[in-house]
Parts: sequence; C-alpha cells; structure tokens
Amino acid sequence: MSKEAYLGNPARTAEVLNKFGISAQKRYGQNFLIDSNILEKIVKSAGITKDDTVLEIGPGIGTLTQHIANSAGKVICVEIDTKMIPVLEYTLSEFDNVTVINQDILKADIKGILAEHGAGSAKVVANLPYYITTPIIMELLEKDLPIESITVMIQKEVAERMQVGPGSKDYGALSLAVAFYSNAEVKMTVSPNCFIPRPNVDSAVIRLDKLKEPRVSVKNKSEMFRIIKGAFEQRRKTLTNALSHSSAYKTDKKKIEDALIQMGKNVNIRGEELTLEEFAVLSDILSQ
Repeated sequence: MSKEAYLGNPARTAEVLNKFGISAQKRYGQNFLIDSNILEKIVKSAGITKDDTVLEIGPGIGTLTQHIANSAGKVICVEIDTKMIPVLEYTLSEFDNVTVINQDILKADIKGILAEHGAGSAKVVANLPYYITTPIIMELLEKDLPIESITVMIQKEVAERMQVGPGSKDYGALSLAVAFYSNAEVKMTVSPNCFIPRPNVDSAVIRLDKLKEPRVSVKNKSEMFRIIKGAFEQRRKTLTNALSHSSAYKTDKKKIEDALIQMGKNVNIRGEELTLEEFAVLSDILSQ
C-alpha cells in the first residue's frame, strides 16, 4: 500500500468518510486519528511483531488497523458499528492478515474468537471510546483470557488514574484493579488536534502488561473487589463508615473496626490510604 493510501492524514480520512457518507457516531464515541506519527508510536508502544496476533477493539474506518497489519502476523478486529463493515472491507482490502468481526466486544466470546483463528494468545490494541473505557479494560483483565498486553488510547485523566498509588485523589477502584492484574505504563499523551472530530480532552496511550499471577494473594478475589468498591463509593468517609453504608459491600461496623485494629491501622483511616496488599489482608480477615 502506498503511503498516500494510508488513513493517518486528514485528506485521506476525509475522502473515505465522504465516500461512504460517514460522520462520527457520538453513541460509539468515535474520533478518527489523523496523525501518522501517533499511529506508528502506538504500534511501537505495543511491541507488535510478525509473531503476534493482535485483537483490535473498535477499528472504526481502519486507520490504526492499517498500521497494526503492517507489523503483526494476524489482526482480528471487533467492530460494533455495522455501518463500518463495508468501509473496513474497502480500507483493508490490501491486507490478507486482517479479519473483521461485527460484534460488541463486551458480549463477544473473546477466548473462542482467538481459538477459532488459531491464536494461542493475543496483544490488544485499540483507540477506545472514552465512555466505555473502564468496562472494556476490566472485562479484559478480570476474565481468564490469553492476553499478553493491552495498549490503548484513552482519556488522559483515566490513564493517570490507572497508575497512581495510595494517597492520591485519583487513586481508587480502577487503580487497584489495574495494579492487581498488570504492570501499567503511560507511553505518551496525545493532543485533541490529532483527531477529527476534535475531542474536548487530552488523550494518552497506556500499556498494561498482564501478570502471570495476580500481584497479591487473596482468599476471595470477588469479595476484595466488593470491599474496594465500597471503600471508594463515598471516598471522603472513613473506611468503616463507607463500608457499613455501602451498596457494594455491607458488614457490621464493629467487624470492620476490629479487622483494622488487627491490621494495626487506625479505625478512622480512609480507603484511599490502604495499599492493594492491605485491602487483600482486610478482605481475608473479614471473610473469616
């Protein structure tokens, strides 16, 4: 494919959008990348080689897909918007290593899709819609999927939240979930000027390398995450007050206080002061 045929520039992107009478769909959070340097950096950040199968979520008109397909052995795209399927057939026609599947990634059998295409494992790469970033990332992390890494462009604020530690105002359930399952690294920030239409916020590319085993040992993972969710539902409250009034995890206030004392913690501590390891210990005590 000639350099001019690639979609990572405004003129070519506009040409394809006009050809198919397409405009960005707000309900799918569509913003089209128009900077080839950023596209190449995303592929480089993901560490894609010809030995890799890449699962791309929400390829849109195929802008990032073209760059991924140049570097990967195989690319499997899952696109929810039916209107994009003929566009992708057109923009990806010169690539014989790309498969497009018209499904909702949150309802798709990812493990089955990868197995069907002979992929023992995959690297996930995506320019994710902001409104659904967290559900998709949690789906990829929590399920027992053969995924090596997740490299995604998301809202900068959310990317920062994923890699902060205790004591920060951005520290919360998402930070702890990401830390439990992966190593996170923000690779770069991306200006709104690199998209059409132009989003109202800065974006960032973050890479999550999945751990072979969760970072900490805990008896009941589901219970720990219910406790974490409860701790941050009303983050200004003390942990005992937050948990005893939580919709995610309810238990007796005295039981929580006793557990904190057993851990050597002040009973007036807030959830944002506990580390992942301490949430695991708290969960194990409370589940006894």
